[in-house]
Amino acid sequence: MVRRLARALVLAPNSVRNPSHAAATLAALAALAVAGVASAQSSVTLWGVVDVGVSNYSTKSDYFNAAPAFTIVNGQWVANPAALGAYPGAAFGAKQRQTAMSTNGLSSSRLGFRGTEDLGGGLAASFWLEGALSPDTGSAGASGGGLDFKRRSTLSLSGPFGELRLGRDYTPTFWNDTNFDPFGTNGVGTNVISSVNGNLGNGNSTRASNSIGYFLPADLGGFYGQLQYALDENISNSAGYTSGKTCLPAPVTGSPAYTQCDKSSAGRYVGGRLGYASGAYDVALAYGQSTIADVNGQGASAIGNIGVLSTSLSGQRKINTLNLGGSYDFGVVKLFGELSQVRDKASAQAAATASALNSNFSVGQGVFASGTDRYNGYLVGATVPVGAGLVRVAYSRVKYKDGGYSAGAYSYPPVTFATTSGMGDLNASVDKFAVGYVHNLSKRTALYATAAYLKVKNGYNNPALGVTTGGSVGYLYPANGAQAGFAPKSSVGYDFGIRHSF
Repeated sequence: MVRRLARALVLAPNSVRNPSHAAATLAALAALAVAGVASAQSSVTLWGVVDVGVSNYSTKSDYFNAAPAFTIVNGQWVANPAALGAYPGAAFGAKQRQTAMSTNGLSSSRLGFRGTEDLGGGLAASFWLEGALSPDTGSAGASGGGLDFKRRSTLSLSGPFGELRLGRDYTPTFWNDTNFDPFGTNGVGTNVISSVNGNLGNGNSTRASNSIGYFLPADLGGFYGQLQYALDENISNSAGYTSGKTCLPAPVTGSPAYTQCDKSSAGRYVGGRLGYASGAYDVALAYGQSTIADVNGQGASAIGNIGVLSTSLSGQRKINTLNLGGSYDFGVVKLFGELSQVRDKASAQAAATASALNSNFSVGQGVFASGTDRYNGYLVGATVPVGAGLVRVAYSRVKYKDGGYSAGAYSYPPVTFATTSGMGDLNASVDKFAVGYVHNLSKRTALYATAAYLKVKNGYNNPALGVTTGGSVGYLYPANGAQAGFAPKSSVGYDFGIRHSF
């Protein structure tokens, strides 16, 4: 290994001829020497993927209003000024288009280091450091600010008992989204289940930091599984202050200035996955819960779909994901499928003389509300080997069902109580079809082409369904269920690129 890397330095004449690089070159050789000693005791691998292509993305936004865009006047269809308002040309929609050099069209560009040390007695210690690359711009890291290892950063201890893994890692529910997608959640072909999940504000939809994971041993006759718990790392303080929460004022005049309240659990994730793979088929069930918000006494704020209650707000928002995925390889064709349900559940309450959700509760000593939105999705797909290539096709769909809200208000003394509910009919959906071809030039190098089309229905009811095929294009969003403006309609995307792994 040292000889190969040293030879690479010799073959870089600019680095050798330029005296300003002398110190860096000597440091690199010293590091290689150390690596050579370490490799005698353990296995260390430098690896990566470089994926670059040219892509075209486009979106269309339609004008939305409760009034029709056109009306009949004197027997003729004309633009309806009551509907179009300040957008006289909007009846024909608005389009955005972009052509860009892209990355990750077939596989995610990355640079990784992984290693294993045999501890004896069947035990092994291992590490995995994996960071994102952007070869189209030459930058690195998840945000382009320099190489980091936010794709995966773990340290493990494994043995006959399985594997204990610590650090930043993929969540169990994401594995079903990507493993049972013919496009592997890469490029314009990425399924809308994964795309919509990423729009819900859930930082744990793909990976979880500060996680503790356990993986079953590999010799269970085809069964596999994992459990994962991610720490929220918030602070509790017996003096009445907590990180992420501020305790409510004392409810009784003359009592201590602060009352004890629970530590915020925002950022916490817990999940698991159990599967079975044997021969041609593979099936897995996964569940995960992520705490998005957990506040107490934070003042006016929005908690999920139930909006702003008022001052002295407390509440929680949790996203629960359940999915089932599977594949079967017939040889001439491999089939994929996934079923998914995401429940976005929020609850909140406000004390004192809080203004309520609507005019029914304009005054009172307290109000509370809760609601659960559902995102039901499915995917069907296939891959077909053709000579040195592979044809890929997939259809995915997510339907949003507005759970509305149930709410109540109370006052005392005397004790009075009232309840109400609302909405529940603001539904939306997004459908996507993708087709592509991969041509393998070798085991490590491939050319690829992908095309995708998606359509959004009633996107003004929920921006989370306003997903695109990629790039920097987007939809125009003044509209919502009660306000005129634009709303997402459709998106088209194309990828043409090359991928090399090393």
